[in-house]
Amino acid sequence: MTGAAGRLAFSNDTSRDLELLKYGLDPSLDSPLLPNAAVMSGLQNLVRLATQLCDAPFGVVNIISAGHQHQIGAWGVDPGVCSREDSMCARVFLSREKTVVPDASRDPRFADNPFVTGDIGNVRFYASVPLETESGFVPGTLCVFSEAAQELTPGQVEMLEVLAKQVVELLELQHRTVQLDRAYAELEESNSRLAGFAGRVSHDLRTPLTTMLGYLEMLQDDPNIQAVPGAIEDLNSIGASGRRMLGMLDDVLSYSRVGGCVNPEFVSVRAAVDEVMWDLGIAGQNMVEVQDLSVYADRGQLRILLQNLLSNAMNYRSPHRDLQIRITGTSNYHGSTLRVADNGKGIAQEDRAKVLEPLVRLHRDGDGPGTGLGLATCSAIAKAHGGDLTLSETSGGGTTIAVSFPTA
Repeated sequence: MTGAAGRLAFSNDTSRDLELLKYGLDPSLDSPLLPNAAVMSGLQNLVRLATQLCDAPFGVVNIISAGHQHQIGAWGVDPGVCSREDSMCARVFLSREKTVVPDASRDPRFADNPFVTGDIGNVRFYASVPLETESGFVPGTLCVFSEAAQELTPGQVEMLEVLAKQVVELLELQHRTVQLDRAYAELEESNSRLAGFAGRVSHDLRTPLTTMLGYLEMLQDDPNIQAVPGAIEDLNSIGASGRRMLGMLDDVLSYSRVGGCVNPEFVSVRAAVDEVMWDLGIAGQNMVEVQDLSVYADRGQLRILLQNLLSNAMNYRSPHRDLQIRITGTSNYHGSTLRVADNGKGIAQEDRAKVLEPLVRLHRDGDGPGTGLGLATCSAIAKAHGGDLTLSETSGGGTTIAVSFPTA
């Protein structure tokens, strides 16, 4: 919304307060007006610079809502709130023109204002520049003032206008931050609903499928069925398909549960790997070398992560050499980084980003079965802990996956 239409809309008090909320500027008196500490610090520095350039003892950034004037940055005075009716800036800011008054007590616009008459203050020199955004919205002013009459040079006025533009830039930064925060919150809510739906569907489908596989095993043990030529082979094919589907549902269910509740503690990686190897049926084999270290992670989710990474290494092993998996890590006061390196087929650099997305598989010749959720689940686990997951090439061939676990 730009031009005259935008200016007309923003002159309405209801529209004004709604627009202030979009900038993270709460017009109510019960909430902090500008929650972004970095922006607040920047405003404070700009106000200080404005007072020094204009040789004025006092300066403020005023945000004007439907009913009040809020000082969100101030130098020489404590920031406060007054009614819009008492505000000097509220009388001129919608003109979108700079206002420079050597002696406000002699200006008919301000002579009866309580900030001039002594009821609130004794302002004489007063200069303000409206803060106009690209959309035509004017949230307030950059203002400098003094209790003594004085003049500004053209150069000082020009610099005050430049600083006002910098204030607008900070407010736009606040605006973009609020937009990103809201978009992120909406995305998190959407992902949560989607994960809940996937979990419910997976759970509901898993029960009848498990029952079907149970009846299938009974049929496979029936002597009458065994006597039928080709029947057992057909039943074995059905069973294999059913178990693949069950595995896929388990993957979806596991993925939907990641990040919902993280209860970190210091967990032994060696102990977790031993449990995973037992579950995968490779306990006692020499394909996995584990460094003895502990990471600050959710015990259950760490097991899911390790199980997915070891399963991937087994599914995508190289046909030219025996599989070897090396699990190492480093720790410092920031946290721990766990590295799982295999000597398998590896993942091309151009494919490393997309394989972290749900349901993405590379479909290479000789690859084992999978759902495309393993690495996505691992990435989600890392993010749920406040860390990250990255892929790189193992020296000599293969894939190295690094997962960070911040201590706090």
